[in-house]
Amino acid sequence: MIEKLEAIVGASNVLTGADVGRYSHDFTRSYTWTPLAVVRPGSTAEVSDIVKLANETRTPVVPVSGNTGLAGGAQAEGAIMISLERMNRIREIRPKARLAIVEAGVILSDIRAAAEEQGLVFPLTFGAQGSAMIGGNLSTNAGGSNVLRHGNTRDLVLGIEAVLPDGSVMDLMSELHKDNSGYNLKHLMIGAEGTLGIITGAVLKLVPKPRAYATAMVAAPSLDGALILLNRLQEATGGAVEAFEYMPRSYVEQHLKIVKGAREPFDTPHEVNILVEVGATSPRDANPGPDGRAPVASYLESVLEDLFEQGAVLDAVVAVNEAQRREMWARREAAAEVTLSRLPIQNNDIAVPLDKVATFLERADTMIACVDPGAQPMVVSHLGDGNVHYAIWPKTQDPETMNRLMEGVEEIVLDLGGSFSAEHGIGTAKLPSMARRKNKVAMATMRAIKAALDPNGIMNPGKVLPVD
Repeated sequence: MIEKLEAIVGASNVLTGADVGRYSHDFTRSYTWTPLAVVRPGSTAEVSDIVKLANETRTPVVPVSGNTGLAGGAQAEGAIMISLERMNRIREIRPKARLAIVEAGVILSDIRAAAEEQGLVFPLTFGAQGSAMIGGNLSTNAGGSNVLRHGNTRDLVLGIEAVLPDGSVMDLMSELHKDNSGYNLKHLMIGAEGTLGIITGAVLKLVPKPRAYATAMVAAPSLDGALILLNRLQEATGGAVEAFEYMPRSYVEQHLKIVKGAREPFDTPHEVNILVEVGATSPRDANPGPDGRAPVASYLESVLEDLFEQGAVLDAVVAVNEAQRREMWARREAAAEVTLSRLPIQNNDIAVPLDKVATFLERADTMIACVDPGAQPMVVSHLGDGNVHYAIWPKTQDPETMNRLMEGVEEIVLDLGGSFSAEHGIGTAKLPSMARRKNKVAMATMRAIKAALDPNGIMNPGKVLPVD
């Protein structure tokens, strides 16, 4: 097998033994494994040949990109890991069509940098963008902080190229915004976590880069009060709110504790802390006025002043320069570092309707106090789209208690009409949740699709779909 793989990609691109060390665990080191080999193809044709060989020999295949996942989706015990890191070319940036054509191994921040050189933005952003690769983003339908305005990854894609489990190449590299020619197979592959094939390329949508940002930290008396702010800002700016991120006091305190040089967001501590950012793309909203300030900043301040007088805002700090803006974002983008600063941890990535976030948090806090007295929640939220990262630092590691905590979160989420998985994917971490909570007809349909495309079960086995 190793010799055949070397014949496809060259001996230097087939790693075994000690050389697979950095591919043998996720970045949190919560999951570890020993792959048969790590193979680094340089083209779609090489990916195709590797998968054909794996299918013929019934050898499991696990694709890996930046390996920044949080759900165990890249575990590859005894499998061929196909790393897309060499397929890292930005083939084309087309400013007039506002699109980018890229290979799956391009790092997200490199796509964003290339787009910005053309006055455009690829509006997918999160803390791991400096190492996460677009193939992994597509495979998990990644979210991030700009979902509020621009949607999840699947909303930012015009076309893809993918290698199917039999090694055939499905070319869907469409540059069209409208195409009703049958099933939307692009969306079937996006979010499938590599269980239906390996995405090797994509056509991405780009948007105009904001000419100016208005960014602020805002303290609200409650989450309901924060939603009043969000809706008022959307009305005042024509839907230009880019991010609306919630950090409770407990998060701020842990950030201050573990991040050197971190500062309080306000002179007086508050329980509900919101990072809000508005992006202005039109000269009318972005060009500085006589006072030297962009009108978008004036819109933000005007809304904040009105809500302060009404008691819906308790305090606010508006960034007056890029350094202050970056400091505000650094506080939010330290979420992984803050959340993983204590172990063990149970990480829940859930979504509920916006007006039910406060209810979820109240009920979840009550539940964990009953199930595991002394356990502590650590919360950060993309409040603008209802996505809550509800981590639990348990008092005990008893498996039964940990399972009761997870089931308790699921019960509350589903009672509120939400989802137990918002943006991190299923991987292996949420297989129990899938088995308990996913609609049975939907589960049967997914299994039928998997069996039809991958009858030998080689593509990322043991992920997404629990054992029947």
